[in-house]
Amino acid sequence: MKLGTLWLRLSFVLLFAGTTLAVEVPGRGQRASDSDDSSLLIHLMHPGEDSLPGDPNAAFYLDGQYHLHYILRHPWQGRQSFSFIHVTSPDMLHWTWQETKLQPHFTGHGMFSGTGFLTKENRPAVIYHGESSGRNQIAIADDYELSAWQKPYAVDVRDATGAPANINHWDPDCFRIGDTYYAISGGPNPPLFKSSDLKTWTLVGDFMAQELPDVAIGEDVSCPNFFPLGDKWMLLCISHPLGCRYYLGDWDAERQQFVPEVHRRMNWKRDEQVVWGLFQRTDVFAPESVLTPDGRRVMWAWLTTAGPQAELLNKTVQSLPRELSLRDDGTLRIAPIRELESLRETLVVQENIVLDQPLTGHGGHAPPNQRPQLQRIGSLPGEACELKITVTRSEALRKLFGLVLFADEQGNGLPILFRPETGTIRVGSTEAPFSVADLPDGEDLELRIFVDRYLVEVFVNDRQALVAAFPSYENRREINAFTVGAPTMLRQMNLWSLRPTNAGFLEAKQNRIWEPQVD
Repeated sequence: MKLGTLWLRLSFVLLFAGTTLAVEVPGRGQRASDSDDSSLLIHLMHPGEDSLPGDPNAAFYLDGQYHLHYILRHPWQGRQSFSFIHVTSPDMLHWTWQETKLQPHFTGHGMFSGTGFLTKENRPAVIYHGESSGRNQIAIADDYELSAWQKPYAVDVRDATGAPANINHWDPDCFRIGDTYYAISGGPNPPLFKSSDLKTWTLVGDFMAQELPDVAIGEDVSCPNFFPLGDKWMLLCISHPLGCRYYLGDWDAERQQFVPEVHRRMNWKRDEQVVWGLFQRTDVFAPESVLTPDGRRVMWAWLTTAGPQAELLNKTVQSLPRELSLRDDGTLRIAPIRELESLRETLVVQENIVLDQPLTGHGGHAPPNQRPQLQRIGSLPGEACELKITVTRSEALRKLFGLVLFADEQGNGLPILFRPETGTIRVGSTEAPFSVADLPDGEDLELRIFVDRYLVEVFVNDRQALVAAFPSYENRREINAFTVGAPTMLRQMNLWSLRPTNAGFLEAKQNRIWEPQVD
């Protein structure tokens, strides 16, 4: 996102009868900043020029270090090709860029999406689609630093007769069950194949035993990552026009098939996004995950179009790492990784904040027909910060209320609100399913908001997560709040400034150690 560009002003209306609470949503043409510096403070971001795509790939935890790769487009032999940029971290927050080993100069082809896994001999390996090769490929590392790799080879899949299998060759994933390697190849209705040695592959059949009714015919399974989670199996993936999503279900060992039971989205269309086309409605895209040494499943996603006019698309920004877990009720929990708490500084606590200027009377109807009164409740403590807001369940139930971040004197800014009439949470102009009424008795509403300059990630009760961008963030720190129909008390609001984690990013902007060869 070029923060010096001129954006048009786009007002956001709460879908209320008669229009009300017009608050500014980042739109086309609005001036973002006098600076061209779009660097972030706590998000993993590519330190070079614009690039597309930026899928995270091949994540490992090896000898006390996390390793992650992401795709970089760059010139090679007079055309565009793709490499896996390699970054390492002790905590999934502070990243160091390494020399790029998996690049076309070494492989002979470009690097498209896949995953990392450990062989039966405990050696790191990657399976990926070899761009321009027409095949999926496997490469095995020579060390735990991932500083040297064996030459990749094509995944040769045969049918029962020994003939080459008639399958799609696309985004693959490889996983082990016992002594058997299984792999899938992306696209609609992905095929499953297996091997005992990663060399001889036999087609098994369809990976999924069934498709679920809320998946549109024609949606592809791409950027797949299949792993056990709790007592279920999870398929984390995308469909290209609709973004990040997941399935939960069981592995049928006898049939050698995944039996999905639940399908849910992790990407939500903004009002101003068009309906059709690749990268037109996908703020959250191309997920990848890793298992931590203490047993947590952590994922990243490429934040593609979160900015106005898809300005983040070429910047290769990854989401904050998210912990995925299953609770006793079988539902997925999505939480910011606990390591983020180590960045907290300068805690400010406010308790029992009463929003005592509700819109009432004729205007108090929900949805109201006039603008609710905004109350100032605090200030963002820095360009990188965390807010944690708790509201008792009984106080939040059936309430239409919310916040406005980056508020100006007219109350314009980035809205975050709860809508009981639609059972949604709205961030900017994105709405996702969430209802206070669905929380168990005794569980209060808990909102965690991470602000990184112009990028905002919102987590609510570890049940929903959304992302938004607000380019005109500079010099706007005010936090406003509002309520409709009745007063609302926020039991507690904690504010922390966050220490930056981007020292490695700034170093890599200068040393460009990651830069692939172009010939």
